[in-house]
Amino acid sequence: MRLILADDAVLLREGLIRLLEDAGHEVVAAVGDAGALLAAVDEHRPEVAVVDVRMPPTHTDEGLRAALEIRSGRPEVGVLVLSQYVEKTYAARLLSGTGVGYLLKDRVSEVGEFLDALERVRAGGTVLDPEVVRQLLARTSHADPLARLSARERQVLEHLAQGLANTAVAERLHVSLSTVEKHVNAIFDKLELPQHADYNRRVLAILRYLDD
Repeated sequence: MRLILADDAVLLREGLIRLLEDAGHEVVAAVGDAGALLAAVDEHRPEVAVVDVRMPPTHTDEGLRAALEIRSGRPEVGVLVLSQYVEKTYAARLLSGTGVGYLLKDRVSEVGEFLDALERVRAGGTVLDPEVVRQLLARTSHADPLARLSARERQVLEHLAQGLANTAVAERLHVSLSTVEKHVNAIFDKLELPQHADYNRRVLAILRYLDD
């Protein structure tokens, strides 16, 4: 696939270029700040942009804000955020769409998982690092709708948030497919997500209460 990399850490950027090219992908641009990222997306029209969260000039959230701009202006471009941090507010907004992912940089050491995540994002899927899911789903309020879920239902929801299909969740949890389907339907009911043709309840179940 055609990719753009945006990370101000030169060594990581060069390492990713080599990894991706060795896997048969084409890195059409590699940049170090959000402005250059947006310009490169407009120029090269990649299939996926791999974006760091914290880039110059302030090293706070430039990457995520650029990712949101890409998803708004060029929704055909997939975005995979690769960061050392979980930035909850912007992450929840970004992940309300499809063709997006958020992985922590430690995942790059697991090459197969990283390359698989890229493919899933390009195909329009949603990919979330388990630690990102854990932090986004964390709640302290007793009124939290997620508090209605059983421990097993929360496990199922966490696996759904990683982009897994029901069959894959069943394999991970060593239960039957019908058991997973029952848990998923219970999650929809407890989070008050009725069947509606215009909405994807799986996505809503993951994202509805993410924004603290």
